[in-house]
Amino acid sequence: MDRGLERKEGVPVKAEARLSLTEQAYRQIEERIVTLRLEPGEVLSEASLSLELGIGRTPIREALQRLAREGLVNILPRRGILVSDINVRNQLELLAVRREVERLMARLCAVRASQEEKDAFLTLAANLEETSHTADDVEFMRLDRRMNGMISRVCRNDYARSAMGLMHGLSRRFWYQHYKQVLDLSLCARLHAAVAKAIGNGDSSGAAAASDTLINYIEKFTRATLDQSNIN
Repeated sequence: MDRGLERKEGVPVKAEARLSLTEQAYRQIEERIVTLRLEPGEVLSEASLSLELGIGRTPIREALQRLAREGLVNILPRRGILVSDINVRNQLELLAVRREVERLMARLCAVRASQEEKDAFLTLAANLEETSHTADDVEFMRLDRRMNGMISRVCRNDYARSAMGLMHGLSRRFWYQHYKQVLDLSLCARLHAAVAKAIGNGDSSGAAAASDTLINYIEKFTRATLDQSNIN
């Protein structure tokens, strides 16, 4: 990763400039929600977000509508826009779906990726390995989002991409809320790297197996979180 490249909310500035205003608004608000800077139950204001981000209210409104479709905010008549609550048990249901879809997507990526795309996955794997040593949680989350986007694009299956788009933000937020309690961040980064590396090597079976191993660990982490909640 080029550490010298200036960044804004985890997106290189040059790349940020090419994004639509709606996409810029979505990425910045989504990161605030996922990292709990906007907390569950918090009421959001289009006007305040527009002023804070320097983006017009129409792109802000469109971004919030997308976040509502993904379950990160609730748009309630006469009450406004609320950041959604986090439910541990719902995460287990979500993981059951993620396991099947992500295995398919990883396998498809390994088969369908161009050489340039495979090289990008190998670079991503190296970046994730680096994060496993630094234990930088926000950087890991940004790499995770990049990996999700790459897999969604390279698998070239619109149905799988749409399904995963509804789950990734919820999963990242749950991870960010609970990882300090029970998650081994270094191991999690290495497991993500293994998926990216298998795709980069064009190993479809290895990519599917690495995806299952990653979901196994995330499920273990989720159940440990649930157990701890029951104790408390």
